[in-house]
Amino acid sequence: MHGSDHRMSISGVHPTAIVHPGARLSPGVEIGAYSIVGEFVEIGDGSSIGPHVVVSGHTRIGRDNRIFQFCSIGEIPQDKKYAGEPTRLEIGDRNTIREFCTFNCGTAQDVGITRLGNDNWIMAYVHLAHDCQVGDHTIFANNAQIAGHVKVGDHAILGGFTAVHQFVRIGAHSITALGSVLLQDLPPYVMAAGNTAEPHGINSEGLKRRGFSSTSIMSIKRAYKTLYKSGLKLEEAQAAIAAESENSSELRLLADFLAAPGRGVIR
Repeated sequence: MHGSDHRMSISGVHPTAIVHPGARLSPGVEIGAYSIVGEFVEIGDGSSIGPHVVVSGHTRIGRDNRIFQFCSIGEIPQDKKYAGEPTRLEIGDRNTIREFCTFNCGTAQDVGITRLGNDNWIMAYVHLAHDCQVGDHTIFANNAQIAGHVKVGDHAILGGFTAVHQFVRIGAHSITALGSVLLQDLPPYVMAAGNTAEPHGINSEGLKRRGFSSTSIMSIKRAYKTLYKSGLKLEEAQAAIAAESENSSELRLLADFLAAPGRGVIR
């Protein structure tokens, strides 16, 4: 099938868009004017690609996503070691991706896949580098810049101009302030600010909005004090929180994060 015939067979594709015949578009997909969709791209039903968007590489986009104009989705990683391997980008369902975002495929040196989960709100000029693993329900404010191999937990919020060093882990329900620079791991629930980022309490308001009970929030606050205010060494604080987490799923999330290997937590 010729490219022009392929375009006209899908009513939601603008006549000026260029869609490779090998691309797999569900019937409900919309492709805006002058956008380009590559050979190995798959886009799920209900997703909308705005005008002047390039979707390339081995990229799978799920259902009901909205990608705004001038984004570059699925291009090769900004990694000098990349040698053309067929690495991937996977985007889940119901994500909003605003203008000028750049999402890259993975590298052979890691899992080979960059992933963005479901129900994420990604504002303008966000960079999601190779091999990043982003969960669900996150918010990345304008100009958040995420280096390679970064892991971001569910419901994390990154303030505008947050910069994240490669291999950093960002825990679930955490939040960063405007202009934060993360060079080490940010534990779950913790608020961070500064260059370089330092801890500033827990994300109490966010936890309330997500239905955490007052009892759970108080136990998280106590764990924060153990980690940051008790004077304990990091290993001692980890052990104390692990002991407290036996009957608490909220604290188990924190204890497991602290026990996993990483770049060391912000202190």
